[in-house]
Amino acid sequence: MYKGNNLLLNALHYLSLNPFCTTTGSPTTAESPELPDWVKFSQNNNPAGSDSDDDFVIPKLAYWAENQKHDHRSKVDGYVLKETIDSDIDKISELLKFRHSSADAVVQALGGCGVSVSESLVEQVLKRFSNDWIPAFGFFKWAKAQTGYRHSMNSYNSMVDILGKLKKFDLMWELVEEMDRLGGYVSLATMTKVMRRLARASRWKDAIEAFRGMERFGVKKDTLAMNTLMDALVKENSVEHANDVFVEFKDSILLNPHTFNVLIHGWCKARKMDNALKSMAEMKEHGFCPDVISYTSIVEAYCREKDFRKVNSVLNEMEEKGCPPNVVTYTIVMHALGKGKEISKALEVYEKMKGSSCVPDTSFYSSLIYILSKAGRLKDARDVFEDMTKQGAIPDVLTYNTMISAACMHSQEEDALKLLLKMEESSCKPDLNTYSPLLKMCCRNNRMKVLSALLNHMFKNDISLEVGTYSLLVHGLCKSGKLEHACLFFEEMVSKGLVPKDCTHKLLLKELEKKSMVEAKERVEKLMSQARQQG
Repeated sequence: MYKGNNLLLNALHYLSLNPFCTTTGSPTTAESPELPDWVKFSQNNNPAGSDSDDDFVIPKLAYWAENQKHDHRSKVDGYVLKETIDSDIDKISELLKFRHSSADAVVQALGGCGVSVSESLVEQVLKRFSNDWIPAFGFFKWAKAQTGYRHSMNSYNSMVDILGKLKKFDLMWELVEEMDRLGGYVSLATMTKVMRRLARASRWKDAIEAFRGMERFGVKKDTLAMNTLMDALVKENSVEHANDVFVEFKDSILLNPHTFNVLIHGWCKARKMDNALKSMAEMKEHGFCPDVISYTSIVEAYCREKDFRKVNSVLNEMEEKGCPPNVVTYTIVMHALGKGKEISKALEVYEKMKGSSCVPDTSFYSSLIYILSKAGRLKDARDVFEDMTKQGAIPDVLTYNTMISAACMHSQEEDALKLLLKMEESSCKPDLNTYSPLLKMCCRNNRMKVLSALLNHMFKNDISLEVGTYSLLVHGLCKSGKLEHACLFFEEMVSKGLVPKDCTHKLLLKELEKKSMVEAKERVEKLMSQARQQG
């Protein structure tokens, strides 16, 4: 059995022995990393009441097709080779866990570690430390210097993405220049990561400049590249900049239907329906017929406004134009009705879809499970989950995430952990959204042992904590009175070069002040100042 699952089995065993326990056992039990000296333990260990916040949101449905990526890695790797790789990764990880002051310090720490570098090792280590740029970059530099090894294009692209994610843009560009000198290493995949990370940091003009100058790296400015840039800008809430790109290049770069669909979706997302409809009209002027993606963007916008009269009007128009709704269109409508507590109408959409010979897919079933769970119909949700495989739809990470979130929402701790086990037994790899509701539940119920097991399980699955997850942990631990652990995660977040959210910082200060934890409060203020300077 996958050794990370032992952590979950132990956690399940603990819960079965302590079904109503909300404390963490004796002080001598090691449940989490050692606390820093500046933290003074609070006296209040009583769990807070269950909060009603539900921050679990199904990903934007309009991007399903793009986000449904398949794992093409071979499942027949030799057992001995895999064991060696696992051992080496753990060895490297232990060295990288120490807080090193710089990437060069990491290189020194890895010297003489005796690990044989391979592309698969590099790929997994970079994934495991994808939200901690110093150990990732230090390891990358060290691996590059090893005799007989040369980084692949994919490894370089991964490192470019990590540096961009953590806003180390000078280092990111230096790496791109290095890739260019190697000859043929810079591709559209590289520039896509660059543009997306710049856009994510609200550096929209820099993203556009990266596109303008990409040909000097041998990357062609073609339709695909332009659409990629526009899509990056739209996703980061700047459809206006995407439109500027469209206007600038529409006479020099060939347009296609996707170009207009990106704009239509962007205007819909920005709730500027007049502009969306103008883009649809311009699409027709260029000789392209609006397709199911175009109309579905409009449907999604009206669903967001809960204007179901207009939704039905667009659905009828789609039929009249010979462009019938597809499974994504129906799912968006069903999901919106479900969120609006119109469960019977949502289920009517399901019946209508079946009548139109449109086959439900895995994402449809995930949405159906979600709205049934939100309505408190947990048995119905479980029945759908059990039945979907018989209907030819295999549960994916989104399906499991939905089920786990529902179990956590109703404090069904053992069921939630069993689903995580079943997920891995089904060779469905968890992601960050899998763990978020589990971590929140542990904080809410003061399950420090289970929380520790889950964090270790995440690490074994190469899932790196980012600002959102750290914020969730700090908020949850503050609410349950575990200020010492909240401080630990706050310090760890800053040590990774991440900038805590202002609301997280203020909440922690407020709770520390209530407990008269003066030294800890001063330390948190210094850490926040340090984080802002780094950011």
